[in-house]
Amino acid sequence: MEQRPADTFEHMVRIGWGDCDPAKIAYTGRLPWFALEAINAWWEDKLGGDGWFQMELDRNVGTPFVRLEMDFSFPVTPRHRLICHVWPVKLGETSITFRVDGLQDGKLCFSTRTVSVFIVADQFIKQSPPDDIRHAVQAHIPASEAG
Repeated sequence: MEQRPADTFEHMVRIGWGDCDPAKIAYTGRLPWFALEAINAWWEDKLGGDGWFQMELDRNVGTPFVRLEMDFSFPVTPRHRLICHVWPVKLGETSITFRVDGLQDGKLCFSTRTVSVFIVADQFIKQSPPDDIRHAVQAHIPASEAG
């Protein structure tokens, strides 16, 4: 996966007892949830408060996932806050790729790479991202990835 840039968006997640399994670590299935929550927070930050809910209902722009890959490096526990570093890696004609690195206590716990497709939400057909979304994303793609 790509190297994490120094200036990523950070989203903090508080891991609770209910997020954990009998081994006292976060359920594996919760980790993608935390990554998706962090991507939604990125959208909210970059689109003036509009996350997936507002994009879908108010803008008629959906972004269903077509790919999710995840590497696990270290267990996630309630002992420390989970800091999710989020950044867009690539913007295609109708798709977007995000990376999320989840760290606790300075240790990389997981890395995700997701691909979503932009659609007209009420018709479920592909579309290019609207100009304001395209500009918001392009402004945050690392220079080494944008070329």
